[in-house]
Amino acid sequence: MQSDEQLAAHAQQGNAEAYAELVTRYQQRLFRFLQTRCASRADAEDALQDAFVDAWRYLHSYNSRWRFSTWLYRIALRRAARQRNDATPGEQVATDPGGDPLAVCIAADERENLWRTARRLLGEDAVTALWLHSVEGMAIKDIARALQRSLPWTKVSLMRSRRRLRAALMAQEAASPESEAYG
Repeated sequence: MQSDEQLAAHAQQGNAEAYAELVTRYQQRLFRFLQTRCASRADAEDALQDAFVDAWRYLHSYNSRWRFSTWLYRIALRRAARQRNDATPGEQVATDPGGDPLAVCIAADERENLWRTARRLLGEDAVTALWLHSVEGMAIKDIARALQRSLPWTKVSLMRSRRRLRAALMAQEAASPESEAYG
């Protein structure tokens, strides 16, 4: 299996199949990421399509010294910024036909609440860094590059973001009526 960087090099030479493989690899991950950055599902879909079009259009500027994912997420961030407003993320639907529908809904709501809380407490760059690290598993140096921030800023931001989010969620849990009923 070819690496993303190898596929990008082939795509730079005009190989549309190599680029199609990159789109296939990143489409779902990038869409989930954009849902946390855009006001609605439709905006995330538009930003996703525009990001892939921009990536194809500017593929000649991609430098293989850097990870392809970092370059692509940077393009997606710019696209989301153009469409973003202060609304909460779009509907995130979890589907598991064999699972309990109520459990699926509760899990989806908890994920949405977590990222809504994060957006309320943290700055946009901090939420993005947290998402890229926690959900996408991106390396800290690549996150710093994607956000055009320093490595120390990224490390400190991730540490502080996790602490603030953990404290807020613990306070929220302590204040919820269910914790008193079951505690």
